[in-house]
Amino acid sequence: MENLWIIFLTSLTIGFSGAMMPGPMLSATIGESGKRGWLVGPLFILGHGILELMLLAGLFLGLAPLLTSRTAFLVIALGGGSFMIWMAWGMFRSLPGLSLETTGEARGGFLPLTGALMSLANPYWIIWWATIGLGYVMGAREKGFTGVAAFFAGHILADLIWYTFVSLGVHRGRRLMSPPIYRGLIALCALFLAGYALYLLVSGFRTWDPAV
Repeated sequence: MENLWIIFLTSLTIGFSGAMMPGPMLSATIGESGKRGWLVGPLFILGHGILELMLLAGLFLGLAPLLTSRTAFLVIALGGGSFMIWMAWGMFRSLPGLSLETTGEARGGFLPLTGALMSLANPYWIIWWATIGLGYVMGAREKGFTGVAAFFAGHILADLIWYTFVSLGVHRGRRLMSPPIYRGLIALCALFLAGYALYLLVSGFRTWDPAV
């Protein structure tokens, strides 16, 4: 039992180090939380967690070499970059009429899907799981199913805690921020998202070789 707690706590710590790094998911969470409430973060992580469970199952089925291939990176980078540009454009387009008042509580149908798509659109998330994540899972697997479960519980709990905190902070912070400051924050998030998308697109094109 003690070893399971060690697996859980180390996974939680590593999960926080990854979750707190700026990225597309964080930008999307900030952009949506001011409009749709504090449930945005948990609902994003619901979709993200379901996708990670599916990816974890795929890794156990031997899909790691396929997921880290150049072709997979190209497809995900181009598709993911396009999706992120679409999201960034939507954020930019909403700026003139953006209000600090929520337009309603987060609706369950779309947000988990967005969380899953934001994860799937990032090839570096898949590469992390197929390399570092897989190595950690193999170590936890020595304790059987409970070891893998302890690892995943710590990993996803870190994401849930951090993104709930971010959503709640943005949702509550609308009382402290003036509309121009809020719009500026969303514009910065949209710029980051667009910049990351362009980086993915350029990276994808650089891996493309018609001769292969």
